[in-house]
Amino acid sequence: MRSTPFSVLDRSRTRQGREHGEALRDTVAFAQLAEELAFHRFWVSEHHSVPGVAGSAPTVLAAAVAAATRRIRVGTGGVMLPNHQPLVVAEQFGVLASLFPGRIDMGLGRSVGFTDGIRRALGRDKEAADDFGAQLAELLGYFTGEQQVHPEVHARPAEGLQVPAFVLATGAGAEVAAQAGLPLVIAAAAGEARMLEAIERYRAAFRPSAQAAEPYVVVAGTVAVAETTEQARRLLVPEAWSAAYSRTHGVFPPLEPAEAIEARAMTDRERALYEQSMRGHVHGTEDEVATALDGLIARTDADEVLVTTSSYDRDDMLDSYRRLARLVRPSPTDPDREAISGPPAVPPPLAPLR
Repeated sequence: MRSTPFSVLDRSRTRQGREHGEALRDTVAFAQLAEELAFHRFWVSEHHSVPGVAGSAPTVLAAAVAAATRRIRVGTGGVMLPNHQPLVVAEQFGVLASLFPGRIDMGLGRSVGFTDGIRRALGRDKEAADDFGAQLAELLGYFTGEQQVHPEVHARPAEGLQVPAFVLATGAGAEVAAQAGLPLVIAAAAGEARMLEAIERYRAAFRPSAQAAEPYVVVAGTVAVAETTEQARRLLVPEAWSAAYSRTHGVFPPLEPAEAIEARAMTDRERALYEQSMRGHVHGTEDEVATALDGLIARTDADEVLVTTSSYDRDDMLDSYRRLARLVRPSPTDPDREAISGPPAVPPPLAPLR
């Protein structure tokens, strides 16, 4: 486990009774802590018209995170490419990579807006995801200068820059990642067995590319660590209820306290979905989590783990990440820390205003 990089994905979850802006500011502060704890990457996500998620503009938020940190890699998990024109995405990441050289990751997903209304507002429909492979090829071509969809168009300042691209596996995402020769980010959303099958297909079909000579698998999931197993389980409750609510009401709500959820009268369908959402996560004491993570990494042969834990109580959530960091990294004051995280990446000074 200590030889495997661990990274963080934060979705800027809102909490009941608090404003969206607070969630975004919390994300930036969380990134600073993740850097202090020597996590490898810090990624942000894209959601539109969702009450429970403030992160609607991931490249904008990534810029704020990168500006507030010095060393940690920063990226998106991910930009939903079917929602955007590839040229605009290339330009945005070109700007990020130019401002923060050597620190920017481009995580890309194939999902479209959550509802018909959101898709209409974005000018997209469900079928937009079917063109993900072509959109991805066009996007990557803007960086190499080889795209032929619009041969007279150049994405500046992206052209000529090397920004690592990752594909988030939803639906056919694993196959697209293999064909493009890109790292794969995958979660056990449909169960671990199906995740393992997708990883196997990805590795078997992988075609080496300029971006990656070999398959690279990032396994994403919730990891909750606390003093007791029960305290760790309660960290899962707010997100599990939010997921169950979304499947019965069509929208993710702000996170609520665990005690309020456990006292709630649920319908039979809500209860079944809630209990289903509570399963399949890594949680427990530090010893229990260490054993579980070792097993997960062995079963998947993961090259990296992306931790996506959210919960209502922010202090308890951050304590979970601190405990996890103790398991997977030396102490921030350990002299070996720099060998893992590298020297500070200080951005070049800005030119004086004229």
